[in-house]
Order: sequence, then structure tokens, then C-alpha cells
Amino acid sequence: MPSFQNPAAFLLLIFVPLLYIVRYLKIFSGISFPLTFCDWNGERFEWLGGIHGILSAISEFILALSYVCAVIALASPVVRNQEKIYTSRGADIAFVIDTSPSMAAKDIASGTRLEAAKQVVKQLVQQNAGTSFALVAMASEAAVVVPPTTDHNAFLQRLEQLSPGEMGDGSAIGTGLTTAVYHLISSSAPKKCIVLVTDGENNAGEIHPNTAARLARDNGISLYVLGLGTRGMVSLEYVDKKTGRVVSGYLDSAFDTEQLREIAYNAGGSYFSVENMGEFSSIVAAIAKEQIFAQSYHIKSSDSHFSPAFLLSALILSALAWILRRLYLKELL
Repeated sequence: MPSFQNPAAFLLLIFVPLLYIVRYLKIFSGISFPLTFCDWNGERFEWLGGIHGILSAISEFILALSYVCAVIALASPVVRNQEKIYTSRGADIAFVIDTSPSMAAKDIASGTRLEAAKQVVKQLVQQNAGTSFALVAMASEAAVVVPPTTDHNAFLQRLEQLSPGEMGDGSAIGTGLTTAVYHLISSSAPKKCIVLVTDGENNAGEIHPNTAARLARDNGISLYVLGLGTRGMVSLEYVDKKTGRVVSGYLDSAFDTEQLREIAYNAGGSYFSVENMGEFSSIVAAIAKEQIFAQSYHIKSSDSHFSPAFLLSALILSALAWILRRLYLKELL
């Protein structure tokens, strides 16, 4: 929130309307005699109105604005920024997100499944500053694209870059889960969990999903499996990473929910079916509530001073008014 270290300086603003009142009433006007110079039977020198009058008014407004900026600078405007510095370790949450082409199906809130996943994950990350998040992109191959980190800007930037087909065409669920497990095993976080977001069944990779699920359970890592998408014919469109051409058509959306339930069961975790954004958001919020806990922290404050900026503005405006009056209006200042 902005504040002022010397708010009493604003009392000086009263001189602006006071000056114009005094000028209007001509209280301090001296005695003057009109004197017109002209050639014999020639044209007289007269005050040019029109555009000159408008420019004169503009120059007065600029001078008044310059004075206001100078007063604000004297009032020392300050914006105080506060940041939470966490002094205890939070939870580790690893998202394993399916990036197979079927995630380009448009059946979640009129958008694609992958876009819905990005939106919900982004919302969760932004609401939990002290939590470490990791990101595993999974299709026919899997890779940790963001290791567990509290640098949420870096996480969200890479999350936004996920695209259908970037890791191949299949769904190596076992490989994706195992990759996440091995990056969480060495973590000292008091709570660790994996959130698998997929719309398919395991059809690639050399590691069986149930093996990966038991590996997570044996290492104290909670597993939540989210089966994403509706059933039936769904429109689909994405850019093929290999050829660069746009692929569009329809997808017969159907996958084996029992296999996903079995994966969650082997990890001692939970399975959720997600068909709309409302369900998606509430499920992820419930997962966060189970995993995220209160952390100790202190507040770090830093002040940003804006007096130099207002002072510079006052000088620039004064110079502009001087140029306008002296060089264009030919006034003697």
C-alpha cells in the first residue's frame, strides 16, 4: 500500500487555488496604463487569441501540474512491499501430467483437457507459497521438467509450455510415476505426494503402473489419480511436434477406469473421475487441504521510494512549460 513519510507537505497544495483566486480578484495587481505601438496609419500590435490562448492555458496547467509533482515529491511517497519468508519446510507435491495427443480433446469447460489441467494446477500453486512443486511431463516417455522447487514462477512458466504430443503418442503411466517417486525419495519434506492427471490407460514404457504405485507407497509418498475427460466422441485439435502440421478430428473417448483405480489402490491412494472444471478444482483443493499444512514464517518488508521520480517529473514539466512560453508564445519570463 502506498503511504507518505511527510504528509504535511500536501498543505502546500492550497497555494495553487489560492494563487488563481488572487489573480482573478486582481488583489496584488499594480497600476498599469495601456500603451499601443503601431506604425503611422499602420497595423497595430495586438494579442493573438485562438491557438495562442489555448497554448497559454496549457502552459499554465503544466506549471500547476509541475508544482503538484514537486509537492508530492516533498511528501516522500513510499510503497511498502511485504514478503513471507518461510523458515520451515513445506510439503512436496509432484504433478505427473499426461501430454499425449488425446489431452487435446476439447471437453472440459469448452477447452482442452491439458488447458484445464494447467489452469487448475496454476491456481493451486499461486495459493500455496511455501509448498514445493515438481512437474513431470508424461506420454510415451516421461521426464522431470521441473524438479521440486519453491520457485513458483519457474514452475508456472514451464507448466504453461506443456503441449500435446511433446513426449510422444502413448501413455507410460508407470514410467511417469516412477520418475516422480525417485525425485521425491530424497526430499526431507514432512509430506510428499504425487498427483497423476491422465485421460488414458498405460500403453507404453517398461515399468508397470502397479509397481510404481507400490514404490510410492513403500516410500511414504501419497498418490492421487485423476481420470480426466468425458466419454463419447470429442473434437480434438493440436499441432504435431514432429511435422509442425495441425491435426484435427474426433476422438472416441473411453479409457479403463478400473486400471486407474487399481493403480491408486496399490499405492494406498485415491482415484477421482473428473468431467468438468468444478469437479477438477474441488478435487485438487481437497488434495491440497490434506497435504499442505501451516508453516512458520516471518515477514520481510522493503520500501520503494518514489520521490526522485516525482521530482524528475516536476523538472521535466517545468522545462516543457518554459519552452512553450519562451520559444513559442514569445513571452518574457
